[in-house]
This record gives sequence, structure tokens and C-alpha cells, in this order.
Amino acid sequence: MRALLIVNPNATSTTPAGRDLLAHALSSRVRLTVAHTTHRGHAAELAAQARTDGIALIIVHGGDGTVNEVVNGLLGAPHPRTMRSVPIGPIPLIAVVPGGSANVFARSLGIAPDPVDATNQLIDLLALRARRTIGLGHCDNRWFTFNAGMGLDAQVCEAVDNGRTNGQAVTPGRYVRHAVRAFFRAKREEPTLTVELPDQEPIDGVHYAFVSNSTPWTYLNKREVHTNPGTSFEAGLGLFAMRTTGVFASLRVVRQLLSAGLSPKSHSLIRFDDVAQIRIRATTPIGLQLDGDYIGMRSDVTFVAVPDALDVVAPQAH
Repeated sequence: MRALLIVNPNATSTTPAGRDLLAHALSSRVRLTVAHTTHRGHAAELAAQARTDGIALIIVHGGDGTVNEVVNGLLGAPHPRTMRSVPIGPIPLIAVVPGGSANVFARSLGIAPDPVDATNQLIDLLALRARRTIGLGHCDNRWFTFNAGMGLDAQVCEAVDNGRTNGQAVTPGRYVRHAVRAFFRAKREEPTLTVELPDQEPIDGVHYAFVSNSTPWTYLNKREVHTNPGTSFEAGLGLFAMRTTGVFASLRVVRQLLSAGLSPKSHSLIRFDDVAQIRIRATTPIGLQLDGDYIGMRSDVTFVAVPDALDVVAPQAH
């Protein structure tokens, strides 16, 4: 099997020793080529070329942003009616060895968070020919693998991205600090979002919204955060939207999010699972993020669930 290992050498938890171990281990199983990304968007370029070249397997060693680039490079822009892309040639399998700070996509697939453990796991999965077909989400002419959002989380992603550009390390603590600051800034603002779901009346008065393609939505170190426990890669999208920024109501929901086995509930919380399409409109442009990357300001975004979009090397869903 011909395989391409795409490495983001600037990802948070990648090291030269770890990259060498991964390449050495994989070389005994596949005919491996290694490529290091050098600029933003490079992983997408490498993935698109690999598809054209007939590569059978792409292994991504990096964070969620690198995985997102690879997926978008492979699938391209979808057809506006069917929301499915029409790439040239077969789509390579995707495997992920975590190398970022959160690695939500890989961990949601059941991949070990430690790169060495994940490397050993990948070797075993390849030997077993373990594959899984998953659905993806799409909006704003881009694919997302596990999460998108408008409002609060986009502001946090923008702040973290700016800090990364200035040389600040990306850590769970930094995400939390930015989230607290963004929340208290948002307390002084009026809600600007209206959510539209199939066969539902529009829901207005929304401050911020998360759209999930899997669960957990994210992690705080080893602690999972479940906004939509009923959402999975095999179903539609999950919506989690808040109609308040009140401190006590918000803290109650946060406590539920961090408690294993609890399904978040609140009079101010709008939550749906397995939704085929979600439209969110804003009275003034508001931030949009996809898979943890800040995209920019948007005022009207439609999120679409695309089933059976990608084949991945991963354990079967439980």
C-alpha cells in the first residue's frame, strides 16, 4: 500500500524523535513517503496531490487544524445541491496520529491521545484492516470534522490563534482563560442570532451556538466535554445554543457539560441531535470557527450534515 505521512512540524506535541519513530514504524507496513508542511494550506495541497497520484492512505501527524486541511484538500468543494464533492479518482483512507494540543477528532474516533501509543495502535489497525466510514459537516464552502460554531467559541479560537502567532503555547488553560474573558464581554451584548431548523419555527434571541458532528465536543486535558451526547459521526449534526449569558444559568450548564453521563438541560438551552441542516443568521456579522480554526465574520451560515463522506482507519464505534 502506498501511503503519505503529512507532518505538521509546528504542531504542539510533535517532536523530531516522535516523527522519526512514526515514520520508521510505518515503513515496515506500507510504502511510505513523508512530507512536512511549511505554510498554512500546505496540508490541503499535499492531500489533493496525493489523491491525484493514487495514494491509498494518508496519515496525518498534527492537530485538528492539519486534519481539517487534509480533509478539505481531499474532498474539495461540494456540489451546491447534493453537498457532495466530485474529486478526481478514489479517495485515500485517512489515519491520524495526534500531534496538536486538543486532537478532538482523533480522540473522538477512539485514537489514543499519546503519539507513541497512537502509532502502535495505528500499526495494529492497519494489520487488522480496520476501517470506519464517517459523516462530516459542511458550511461556508468548507468541510468540518467535529465542530463549528458562531459567537463565543469563535472569539476564543480567534484569540488563541492570535496568541499562537505571537509565540504563545496553546494549552487547555489558555483556552479556559480566553473563554472566561469572552463570556464576560458577551454579557454586555444583546443576542444577535436566529436559528432555523427543518420543520421548526425560527428561534431568535440566541447569543452563541455550537454545531457538532461528534461527541465529545472538546477536551480539558483528559476531561471530556459533551454538548450533544446523542451526536455521532454516523448521524446528523447536533445543535447547542444558549439564549442567556446569565452567570448562574451558564454555570449550571457548564457543570452539566463537565459531568460524565449528564445530558445538558436548561430553560435557556436549545439542544437538538441528528439534524440534517441548521441555518444561523446574525443581525450583525459574528465570528465563525470550524474545527477550532477561526474563519472570519459571517452573518448567514448554513450547516449541512453529509453522511458517509470519509473512510478512516479507526476502531469501530461502540
